[in-house]
Amino acid sequence: MKEKREYYEILGLDRTADEAAIKKAYRRLAKKFHPDMNGEDPGAEQRFKELTEAYAVLSDPKKKKLYDQYGMSAFEEGASYHQTDGGFYKRQKNGYHTYYYKEDNMEDLFGDFFGNFFHEGTDFYTEREKRGRDLYADVSVSFEEAVFGCEKRISIQDAASFEGNLQTLQVHIPAGIDSGKSVRLRGKGMAGIGGGQSGDLLLRIHVKKKPGYERRGLDVYATVQIPYSTAVLGGEAVIPTLYGNVICRISKGTQPGTKIRLKNKGIVDMNHPSVYGDHYAVVQIEVPRDLTPLAEQKLREFAREYKNQQNGKHAA
Repeated sequence: MKEKREYYEILGLDRTADEAAIKKAYRRLAKKFHPDMNGEDPGAEQRFKELTEAYAVLSDPKKKKLYDQYGMSAFEEGASYHQTDGGFYKRQKNGYHTYYYKEDNMEDLFGDFFGNFFHEGTDFYTEREKRGRDLYADVSVSFEEAVFGCEKRISIQDAASFEGNLQTLQVHIPAGIDSGKSVRLRGKGMAGIGGGQSGDLLLRIHVKKKPGYERRGLDVYATVQIPYSTAVLGGEAVIPTLYGNVICRISKGTQPGTKIRLKNKGIVDMNHPSVYGDHYAVVQIEVPRDLTPLAEQKLREFAREYKNQQNGKHAA
């Protein structure tokens, strides 16, 4: 069987690398070798698995300490620990490996491995139940997917073991979710210790922008263009919303910037499906660019009449 490469070597680091250097190296290499970016390279997936396995150990202070002291044998299946008069032993299925300690740091050593769970003269094991760590990932969704909810298929590295197998998950994105919110996938985080419960995977949601629309809580703001004549004389205008077009009555003399409220045409509350925000249509006036001679004449007549009307008001 081919021997696994050393974790620091996989990340291109030496053993003095700190937490920041480990994270930086992993992000750079993971991006380079991610299977989605190397579809035609059959070796990229294996390289990515190695990177993820190395990072899973070196990014965890306790696992890193074990690895720095004992190498890969610290994580071999079936291993437990036993104290004797001669030293500190790691018991395996096929025998013993001996690790010696100095008496002056014996208590610290056992404290590191067993969380100070030390009973003199008895056997004790590291397989105490402990919940695995939660993991985090980012997922982007469109504006509509966030509004109406959707099912997404995502590919992630299997964090339940050191094998790092690529797995595809079906994820339900609830309607009404906003940027910064998370979807929790229970049991998809780091594996627990000694049969302990696995951690969770939390997917942080990033909602893409939709041109012409702005979300403010559960409310949606968008602009609507209405003809100059409609703004002056009143009439009707078609207002596009997330749920289709709505015909709305426009009052005489409607001014630019007027907000037309369409109740319950906003975004659903993620936690209360019967609660919706509103849609606010902000009026913009369309100014005609080209006029026929007759239309221009009528408009000039209107301008004169309007001026006389305003002068009359001031004189009064």
